[in-house]
Amino acid sequence: MNSFGHLLRVTTFGESHGPAIGCVVDGCPPGLPIAVEDFARDLERRATGRSRHTSQRRETDEVEILSGVYQGVTTGTPIALLIRNTDARSKDYASIAQQFRPGHADYTYQAKYGVRDPRGGGRSSARETTMRVAAGVIAKKWLAQAFDVEVRGYLSQLGEIRSSRPHVPDWNDVESNPFFWPDVDQVGELEAYMDALRKSGDSVGARVEVVASGVPAGWGEPIYGKLDAELAAALMSINAVKGVEIGDGFDAVAMHGSQHRDAMRPGPHGLPDFDSNHAGGILGGISTGQSVRCSVAFKPTSSLRLPVDSVDVDGNAVEVVTTGRHDPCVGIRATPICEAMFALVLMDQALRHRAQCGDVKKR
Repeated sequence: MNSFGHLLRVTTFGESHGPAIGCVVDGCPPGLPIAVEDFARDLERRATGRSRHTSQRRETDEVEILSGVYQGVTTGTPIALLIRNTDARSKDYASIAQQFRPGHADYTYQAKYGVRDPRGGGRSSARETTMRVAAGVIAKKWLAQAFDVEVRGYLSQLGEIRSSRPHVPDWNDVESNPFFWPDVDQVGELEAYMDALRKSGDSVGARVEVVASGVPAGWGEPIYGKLDAELAAALMSINAVKGVEIGDGFDAVAMHGSQHRDAMRPGPHGLPDFDSNHAGGILGGISTGQSVRCSVAFKPTSSLRLPVDSVDVDGNAVEVVTTGRHDPCVGIRATPICEAMFALVLMDQALRHRAQCGDVKKR
């Protein structure tokens, strides 16, 4: 299960400290202009070492296009992408190779496979998400070209600190700081918060919001293959994600139906206008034509220099202290990862809708 999608299918491979990581994107339509340079921006946005508040592992993340692109455009055949690992330090994990780090996948990988790669977490490392972002670049570009759909994200909560503008971001402000934070006046507070957290040796969680604008009505399936279900599954597959909300999500529990339902009135071109978007742009598993909104909760990383009780591979009691380079908050650089998974699901749904309902006359 290293692949996902239907008409657009993505397979990723590689480990954190192996020679390379890569992906194969199968099902991309032909004729989409793609160059190595297209991947640089989003890979830089995801990269470690971007600020002092993330892991200081510094990878070059240079993409090699191995197949599926000829004379600068996609051919319709599988697109294979490769990125070499250039800054792995496997020795950092020598002392814990025979121990299970609480909060990590060490024990569950061992229980499932009977063997595991302890170097940086192996396949369970967030390094794997680099290739999701690379694949997402293709999806973002196709969605923008074919439907003028734009997928963007931002951080709305870091630990106890909440954004003062959680639903009305200025995208220029979001991209102007390393936190992807919508209110630049709060960045200084975030800097001080993270500095104190890093000195304490602890970590904290975060909340990422993703918004897709321009999504037309009709994408998604009514029962199995619902747009919101596939978005939730894709976002939940990201390392450290513990919760996904569509639209108002769990806040809907305290709302009345008269408040939550999104009233409609006549709009331009015979299409309805909605008074609100509590549903997150999806009704009955199918897009409404409004912006599609999701919220993603990331747990605090468990890679800490603070000691914790655990067991080793032989079942003996041990005290684990994790060394190496780690993020005190993995959510800080998760925004482009969430955007990528969002875009890949939308592109797959768009292709499936075109295949089944491309000749349906709109009313």
